Formats: sequence, structure tokens, C-alpha cells
Amino acid sequence: MSTAYVKCCRLHKWPLFVFSLVSLTGILQAVHSATILQRGYSLKDGDILDSPAGTFHLGFFTSGNSSNRYVGIWERVFSLQTVVWVANRDYPILPELDASLSIAGDGNLALVDSCHRLLWSSNTTLVSPNSTAMLSDYGDLILNNSGATVWESFDHPSDTYLAGMKISLDLITNSNKILTSWKKLDDPSMGNFSLGVTPAAQIILWENGRPRWRSGQWNGQAFIGIPDMVSAASYGFKLSVFIKDGKIYYYTDFNSSHRWVLSSIGTFTHLMYFESTDTWLNLWEAPATECDKYNRCGNYGICSDGAVPFCSCLKGFVPKSSLEWNSGNWSGGCVRRTRVLCESNGMTPDGDVGDVQDRFHLMQGVKLPDFFGRASQVVNVRDCGQFCLKNCSCKAFSFVDAFGCMIWESNLVDINVFRSGGNDLNVRLAASEFTQDDAVTGQKKTMAVYVIVGIVLAGLLSVGCIALIFCKYRRRKVADGNSLIYPGSSRKQVVEAVSPVKEMQGEDKEDKSHEIPHISFRTILAATSYFAGANLLGKGGFGPVYKGTLSGGQEIAVKKLSTGSGQGMEEFKNEVILIAKLQHRNLVRLLGFCTENEDQILVYEYMPNKSLDSFIFESSKKVLLDWEKRLNIIEGIARGLLYLHRDSRLRIIHRDLKASNILLDEDMNPKISDFGLARIFSSDNNETSTRRVVGTYGYMSPEYAMQGIFSVKSDVYSFGVLLLEIISGKKNNTYRHTGLNLSLLAYAWKLWNEENVMGFVDPTISDSCSLDEVSRCINVGLLCVQDRTSDRPSMSSVIVMLESGVSAHTEPMKPTFAFDAVSSDTQSHSYDGRAGLIHEFITILTGR
Repeated sequence: MSTAYVKCCRLHKWPLFVFSLVSLTGILQAVHSATILQRGYSLKDGDILDSPAGTFHLGFFTSGNSSNRYVGIWERVFSLQTVVWVANRDYPILPELDASLSIAGDGNLALVDSCHRLLWSSNTTLVSPNSTAMLSDYGDLILNNSGATVWESFDHPSDTYLAGMKISLDLITNSNKILTSWKKLDDPSMGNFSLGVTPAAQIILWENGRPRWRSGQWNGQAFIGIPDMVSAASYGFKLSVFIKDGKIYYYTDFNSSHRWVLSSIGTFTHLMYFESTDTWLNLWEAPATECDKYNRCGNYGICSDGAVPFCSCLKGFVPKSSLEWNSGNWSGGCVRRTRVLCESNGMTPDGDVGDVQDRFHLMQGVKLPDFFGRASQVVNVRDCGQFCLKNCSCKAFSFVDAFGCMIWESNLVDINVFRSGGNDLNVRLAASEFTQDDAVTGQKKTMAVYVIVGIVLAGLLSVGCIALIFCKYRRRKVADGNSLIYPGSSRKQVVEAVSPVKEMQGEDKEDKSHEIPHISFRTILAATSYFAGANLLGKGGFGPVYKGTLSGGQEIAVKKLSTGSGQGMEEFKNEVILIAKLQHRNLVRLLGFCTENEDQILVYEYMPNKSLDSFIFESSKKVLLDWEKRLNIIEGIARGLLYLHRDSRLRIIHRDLKASNILLDEDMNPKISDFGLARIFSSDNNETSTRRVVGTYGYMSPEYAMQGIFSVKSDVYSFGVLLLEIISGKKNNTYRHTGLNLSLLAYAWKLWNEENVMGFVDPTISDSCSLDEVSRCINVGLLCVQDRTSDRPSMSSVIVMLESGVSAHTEPMKPTFAFDAVSSDTQSHSYDGRAGLIHEFITILTGR
């Protein structure tokens, strides 16, 4: 606006203000508290239009440091972060001018400044001037004309998607109803980022018209391209996808506790409001990593977060430009190393020539590529593969339960390797790609035979040498004696501080704030009265645990490695290294360690109430844990696991979560203990495998017990078992329902399916518990023990479910592993494939 125009406008501003004051005296206060804006009334700066329940408000606001004014809708208490819609986002009200929002002469909503300039209008065709406007409790500004809704703000979103809105794509005109970001945090004008729907019914985010991120398809519970979006994390709302009149719609149930915001920096965030704490929790956001960015590694490239470099080519493909690829420019993508059969020789209708046939390479846990088609007549994965093989243009296929047979006939773009979850993708390759691998594998096997023979011979020689040295050492040991454990001994003195903890903590030596002190053996002997039997607290897989008291009066728990425990220095060092770096109120605190005189000893804070299993599985003590205490224990364990999985300096998979490894302090607050079997995982390796499966029967997930694959979702499974044990007061690895011959998990699912959750509850707490809370907890527990890792929620989602206070909308599927395990147990003389694998593959540590 020119200076001349502003000056001119100022000349007329006073008379207009006087007219407004005279005509609206006594009305402004009414409008301020009203929920309907009628013809003849104006909403001026300082007035508020409320929704009926006061959840949303419409009014004037100033954005950040700017003095420009806008009309917008905000939720609950005003801040720039709670503004969900702006009317005049590109036409601000200048500070020199006044403005008002009213029903214009034609019945439209109009925002006009004091110089009669139209800044914004609903601009719709109306049958009469008789209109009213109101703000709903879902944040929708609605214009009603002659009894019908003719315009609503939900159809013209700004940067926020509210529950109840529809995001749509017109397949005929290709026009999108989209969100558009603010230009800056304090500038609501149109920004560089927009969000809408693609013809493949997935959400896509653009930056200046170019794809920046896509969600993947909606499978009825979650977007398959958002690994953190477990369906259970979206508690309180349902999302539907439907096509009507040539348009694709995404539509949610009305629930004002959820909103989705497209930020000025190009991230799309799902927020959930907790009324009890008056805070918004970030459930997920995207893009969260480099690999979330659209087609980050180019066509036929794979992006893996945490890998160095994070871009690589699909199997059978090589960089299109090695020079660009090696310089860190991956946008050119990859090309085939060997052409597939039909591209080189002309394939027969059956998909083969002679005895040579293209094959498929299986990739697991990936974000499926963009631009897929469907073979609607195909009903299983085998037929889907055959369908693709017979189609020369088919480059890959996937069979997903929610979508059926998906095929890709164009370039494979935007492929991510997820840390957890994801889907299977079968990529078509020439048979020669697999022949080369088979040849390399054969060479490796031959070489391995020679290496093993060499190692065996060297080992025999080493054993002989060690035996000689050991014999000499034992003779010297007997001669010297060891009077350390006898009071009054004066022979051998304690060697102090043998192994500084910083050496045991590996390469991370720069941060000494979490170093654990070395405690002398003499100090431990004095604290435990020379490991007196009266101080024995119990004995686990590691060894005996003693109560002790330091000279200053501090009570401690001393865990001593037993020579017959099956664990050694590796587990001991592992526990010291990990706990030294972990600080959380729901994790046990390690006070020190000792490595003197061939002893490995850990010193912990003393937990007066010992472990959880001594309460929930003991008939005389379980009455001390009412429902409120059990719920607090469940939530505390969940928070401790979330810290291990996501928030700690080291990201940890515990691998042995169970009732005996949950300690209780004097206030019955839970603390996770025993990290001897825990493993660190990095951002590119939170799922791995091992041939030495360790843990406790009854708490191990199916993929860990049967295949040695463990991840954060293995801990989630163990948590689910533990949660159901706490509710029922029964131990999973020993419980069998006498009449139905069901395991604890199978019995829980049966009662849940029959809507008889109170039949699962420990009778000692049935009078103190809430049906809604019990139902929610059992729902969470059953979701955690799902057979497939991708169906289990993350711990952040678990906490949302436990603490949100909203009803569950996600139904758990039948835990078939739990049912099958019982069936195999009843056939003691028959061979079950899975049971056989377990006995061949597993080392189980119990009684820890």
C-alpha cells in the first residue's frame, strides 16, 4: 500500500470510527461472548468469536515482531503455535488501519479495513443475503445461508489439518485441496511447502512444487511409509480413504485432541493434546531424517539412515555416474548391471528362455517405491511373483495384505531401508546376478574350511601351553594361600583400583561425567560382613546378591559373579559400560564395581522391596500391590524402556526384560536392572541377529527365539508379556489354563475377544481397578505381543496409549505363536519345526 493511500485513508478513519462506535454501542460486548455472527454485526479488533464449548476462538492477532494484524482461529489459549487457520494470510491489516469482519451485503463473510479495502472474503455464490457464521468446537468456521452450509474454513485450510477435515484430490481436474506452510514462524503468508494427496491415495509434501516427502499408502491402520506411525500411536482418531464423484478423500473422525501441522521449514507433524498436563505431544514428524526426503538416492538407489554413505544401489545395479556418486551427488541414481532376460533376448509368454529365467531379490523392511500398480486378480505372493515374471515391464513386486499384489512397471524411486517395520520388496534381476553370488559363496566356503583347520591346530597348541602355565600358577596359589576372606588375616594385602573404569568404557573417554568408581575388595568385604549368609538377598543367573552397608551408612546391593553362572567377563564389562552411561529414574543405579582377585563384583543402590516377581507371583504379598501401584509400575517400566530405546546417550536393547529384573524402591517405583545381556544399537542397526540366543523362556519374542533376530521390538514383546503378568498375577512361562490348555497370552486374547477383560485380572485387585484402565492395558499388552514386529507399537506409542486416557481403537490380532506353542507342548513325542529350531538354536538362561 502506498504512503499516499495510507495518508488518504487516515483522513477518513475518524469519521468511520465514530460511525462504527455509534452504530455498534452495546453490541461489541455481546459479540465478544457470542458463538454466532449475524448480519448487521461486526467483529472488530479485540472481539472474540468462541466455539460453543470454548475450545476454539476466532479473532484478531499480531504475528511475532511484526505489527501487522490478521484474523485467525486458534485452539484453547492463544500463541502462534496454536493458530490453526488464517483468513487474510497474504493481505495483513496494516498497523495504521482498523478492520472488521462481518456479513457483507451479498451474504458472504468479508474482512474490510477502515479504508474500505476488501482484505478477504468467503467469495461463494449465495441464493440470498441472509447468512450467519459460527465457529464449531472442531475449529471449523461455517457460513450458513438460508438454512444450508455454503462455505466452511475446513474446505480452505491454512497450514493445519484438524480432525474432521477432508484432504482431497479431484482426479478429473487434478486439483488438490492442500495445506500450505507459513512463510516463517511469525509470518503466516504462503510459504514454500504444500501438502496434498496423490492419485495413489498417499499424502505427499512438496517444496516449491517438487516432491519432498511421501507417506506411503494407508493400510487401514497406519501409513506404511511412516515407520514411527504405529496405528496404536494414533489413539483417538480413525482415518478413512474413499473415492466419491471422481475425488480421493482422506478423512478423520472428529476429535479435537489431534492436529497435524505443516511447518515453515517443511516438516509435517502429528500432535496430540493431553488435557491433564496441558501439553501437546509430538507423535511423529516427517521428514525426520535424510532418508525420509523424497528419492534421496535417485532411481534404483537405497537410502539407509546411519550408513556411511547412506546411499547405495540396489543389488544388481551400479551408479549411473561413478564420478558423481563418489563425490556425494546421488541424484543420478543407479542403472542395471545386467539386463534382464526379456530386455536382452525377447522373453517367451511364460517368462523364460531355455533353462535360464529371471529371478527376484528379496529386500525386507523397506519403504515401498512410488508409482505402483495393482494386479487385482492375484490373491497370494507366489502368484504375484509369477504375474510379474510374465510381464516384461514389471521391475518389482510386493504382496501386502491390505493392498494385495503391487507391481512396479516404471523406475523404482524413493526406497528407504527402515530401522523397524517396513514391507518386503522383490526386485527383478537377471539370473546371472545370483550365479555370481553362488560362485563367491562357494569360494568363501572353501576358504572357510582351510581357516577352520588352521584355527583348530593353533588352538590345540595354545591349550597345551595354557595348561602348563596354569599348573605352575595353581602350585604358587596353594603355597601363598588367600586369607582375604578370613577376619584377622595378615598375609596378602588388597590391591587397590586394578582396572580404571575408563578403560572398560571403550573409546568414549572424552566424557568422564558417567564414570563408575572402582571399589576395593576390602571395602566390599567389610560392607557385607565377609559375604555373610545373613546378608544373602538371593541368587540369579549372574550369581549371589548380598546386602551391604558402607562405612557412611549407605545401603548397597552387591552382585558377585558366580563361576558356574554361564556368564563371564564379557557380560560383566557390558553391564558396567552400559549402566555407566545411563541415567533415568526407572533404571537401577550402579554405584561401583570391583575386579580384584579374580572376582567380578557389581555394587548397586539397594532396593528394599527387592524384585517385582517376589510380589506379583507370591500369594501372600501380591495383595500389597493394588491396581494404582501396578499401573504406576507398568508406566514406569515403559518410560524406562523408552529412555533405553530412544532418549539415552547409547540406544539400548535390553534383551532380558522380565519380572525378576524389575526392582522396586521404598515407594514401589520400578527400576529396570541387569544389563549383562543388553546390546547397543546404532541408527543403522537396530535390528540384528545372533547365533547365541540368550534370555528367559516366556519373555522372548518369536523372531528372537526362532531366528536369533532381535530389535527394540523384541523388548516391546517382553514388555507386553510383563504387563499381562502384572495384571493377572500369573507367570507366563508356567501358566496353563486347566480347562482350556491355554498359555497366559492365549488366555488373555481369548478373554479380550470375548469382552471379558475382568476375568483376566488378578482377583486380589479386582475391587480396586478401573474397567477402562484394565481394558486399555490389556489392549496394549496384546498389541505388544503380536507375532510380527511391524504390528507391535514402539515404546513411545505404548506410553501414549497408557497415559492418554482415551479408549483403544486398534484391535490386536490373534498371537498365533502363543497358541502354537501350547499345541506343540501337548505333543511331546512329535517334532514341531519351530520347537526344533528353538532347541537347536538357543541357549536359555533362567533363574536370573
